Amino acid sequence: MENKSGTIRRVKYWETIADNLHKAGWSLGWVSALDLNGRTIWIVDAHGYEKHFIVRADEKLTAFMELQRAIHEFAVSLML
Repeated sequence: MENKSGTIRRVKYWETIADNLHKAGWSLGWVSALDLNGRTIWIVDAHGYEKHFIVRADEKLTAFMELQRAIHEFAVSLML
């Protein structure tokens, strides 16, 4: 992926998922927080097309992959 200066930088897979969902018309947000045991959790949400998805996971990539799966299942259900 190129940045504004035209140089190529490595893209993390969660960034690719986020970019693809955004290009598909979804608005995204994510935050890390500590649970009651002091462990970091990731909360990722997406809204669009009159739907809202919220996913919680121990790792950022896992949260984005679960969000992508949920949105994919929603999209497939529209075709049935």
